[in-house]
Amino acid sequence: MAIAPELIQELLELSEQAGEAILEIYHDIDRWQESTKTDDSPVTAADIAAHNLLLQGLQRITPDIPVLSEESAEIPWSTRRNWDRYWLLDPLDGTREFLQRNDEFTVNLALIEQDKPVFGIVYVPVSGHLYWGGGDAAWQRAAGHTSRINTRQAGRKITLLTSRRHGKSEAEAFAERLASCCEEIDTLAYGSSIKLCLIAAGEADLYPRLAPTSEWDTGAGQAVLEAAGGVLCNLRTYLPLRYNCKESLLNPAFIACGDPKLLQLLLEKSAVSESL
Repeated sequence: MAIAPELIQELLELSEQAGEAILEIYHDIDRWQESTKTDDSPVTAADIAAHNLLLQGLQRITPDIPVLSEESAEIPWSTRRNWDRYWLLDPLDGTREFLQRNDEFTVNLALIEQDKPVFGIVYVPVSGHLYWGGGDAAWQRAAGHTSRINTRQAGRKITLLTSRRHGKSEAEAFAERLASCCEEIDTLAYGSSIKLCLIAAGEADLYPRLAPTSEWDTGAGQAVLEAAGGVLCNLRTYLPLRYNCKESLLNPAFIACGDPKLLQLLLEKSAVSESL
């Protein structure tokens, strides 16, 4: 499905509206209504508000395309397995960052076709930073200015991104392996899918993730990253992550890389496989 410019604009506006709904609750702690889901992950009134807004908007804009959201993940595999195309949502990626009030949470919206993310939007409500992309073009909008983004060629200094909450020791071990491939490593921690967007925008190089994630955590960011020239691949097969191929919605361990040549170098030096 080719994404018409008019549809992209509607989707961008819808993502921003979801971000506004999140911020209304973010700035009023009495409305948070924090609770815990069966997998022990937190959920707030902001998650639900963004989910409802996105779901209603997508059903209006593209009524023929089903929707899978973190907040509607109970849709059975027997139904999902027949989907050739669907919207994949994380209405509020980084709920723990929301609860910690560090501003590093996002709205994630991806279009999945034939198990592949073909278009994605990542919106950062607090900063108003918007990323989107599909095919071979990715874009960002900040402070009212829109520009095309591309990943950068890896240099002597590598910026390695890590999660704020998960897999710190594994990331440190990976950094030690990476030292054999470059002269200097700068390690930075961020929450949510912001990490994938920073690589897409040429502001970082690598993000290894060994701790569990779900498909809605990565779909939108992968679409943006691949459109900007990067890769996001399974750490055991080195193939791009695929979606809705099994009953479980959990991702395998993966690595996001801006320069595919750097990933090839890491594989040749066994920096990736030995860190597992």
